[in-house]
Amino acid sequence: MIVPDPKVARTLLTRYATLKIAQAEWERPQTARELRDVTYTLCVLMGTADVREAVAAADALLESAAALAARRGRGTQGEENGLSLAV
Repeated sequence: MIVPDPKVARTLLTRYATLKIAQAEWERPQTARELRDVTYTLCVLMGTADVREAVAAADALLESAAALAARRGRGTQGEENGLSLAV
């Protein structure tokens, strides 16, 4: 099984959250298109058909990556305060 790169997952989660906020504040066709594209890409990357499942899977991936990094003696960005990295 191929495991997605946590950095790519984090980038997509960040972009997804940013676009969701932008679309909620001001609905625009361009933002809606970008949101659809990022949603699709996140679902494909995480091997899901539903964005909620993709976000949960990406969050689990990032938690696993952080735990592995901690065992190796180094933290990952955003994990030092115990906050989830997903939206």
